[in-house]
Amino acid sequence: MSTENFEVKAYPEMWAELDMDVPRFDKARQMLGEVYGKMYLTQANRPEKMAYFDNMVSEIFGGRIKEMLEVKKTGKPIVGTFCVYIPEEIVVAAGGVCVGLCGGSAGSIPDAEKILPRNICPMVKSAYGFKAGRICPYFQTVDFVYGETTCDAKKKTWEILDRLVPTYVMEIPQMKKARDRTLWIEEVKDFKAKVEEVCKSEISAADLAEAIKVINNKRKALQRLTALRAASPAPISGKDGLLIEQIAFYDEPVRFAEKVNALCDELEQRVAAGIGVIDVEAPRIMVSGTPMALPNWKVHNLLETAGAVVVNEESCIGTRYFKDLIDENQTDMDRQLAALTDRYMQIDCSCFTPNDERIDQVLKEYRSSKAQGILHYSLQFCHTYNIEEIKIREMCEQEGIPYLSIETDYSPEDVGQLQTRIEAFLEQIRG
Repeated sequence: MSTENFEVKAYPEMWAELDMDVPRFDKARQMLGEVYGKMYLTQANRPEKMAYFDNMVSEIFGGRIKEMLEVKKTGKPIVGTFCVYIPEEIVVAAGGVCVGLCGGSAGSIPDAEKILPRNICPMVKSAYGFKAGRICPYFQTVDFVYGETTCDAKKKTWEILDRLVPTYVMEIPQMKKARDRTLWIEEVKDFKAKVEEVCKSEISAADLAEAIKVINNKRKALQRLTALRAASPAPISGKDGLLIEQIAFYDEPVRFAEKVNALCDELEQRVAAGIGVIDVEAPRIMVSGTPMALPNWKVHNLLETAGAVVVNEESCIGTRYFKDLIDENQTDMDRQLAALTDRYMQIDCSCFTPNDERIDQVLKEYRSSKAQGILHYSLQFCHTYNIEEIKIREMCEQEGIPYLSIETDYSPEDVGQLQTRIEAFLEQIRG
């Protein structure tokens, strides 16, 4: 697929039926296609199996929405999410679709700022704005939105979002003591009851067991991809790695795992033959911090345009989402839900205190990815990650790891400044 003929496909009649602002959304669709073509399809020596993920972007507002609407016609739930703490296995067990919602673009923020404060997280504003402006087909398709209490901006925004779309909020404890686990299990049980209410049927232990295997297989495929990115020379670009991780939140999970594994087969052949997407001398960078919702590719693009390669994402869009699996050996519902909760409690979001396990995990992933420097990425007003960055920086100083911290938003206004800082950071690594 060439840059010239790539487009994010238009489905104006379907969008109109979903009560979208079609003229405005169509402009955003065209812009996304143009940016994607220039940023992704101009990359040299891309793996052939990336064609599937290019097609996913082409159909992201059309073909995938049609698939979801077909599921919805059967009475199965479509649940929109913003966070890796949703127990998506429960939605899949009900025969439904768990899908990530839009929240990675500056285009919808003016809609949000008509209601919400300006000085809150851009991801929260972006997500709310997509619904308020009726410019996201995923928002227009879901039965309800799943919100969580991982930050103050989110949990208060859910109250306002509930006026526009049914929003179910699950409390995430801020510590990991025994009593917090008890609360968490009860929240998971309540969420299961909510999903059963929507689909008007009960989820069986057999249903949940199969769903756990499905999502485990998706995570195993992403783990395999991450391990292959540690090869030198890197067999795939960081931008493509990030894109795949973002699509993991949109695509049908069984198909997605199959396509990622097919890509990994190709990458294994590349590694064996010593074929990379960039010279072996290119600085290898690990990106750590807040998630990068699609189409937020700014930092990866700056790094790789400057001659580096990104080899790992320690974030909710990256390894924090897929590094842990659920025990598949439980057949009793209560034990299954306990095993599910235990797995989700291993996620080391910065909302937790204390959270030293994340510091240890960053160092572990830095070493396993064979990175040569860490870029810590925080969104503006993301207080938990901005403050936890202090401990990441101290760890890097102690370990002698080249380090750069960036705080930014979705706008292109600071690209020049970031480019200068990133180029200096890479020169430090090159020596």
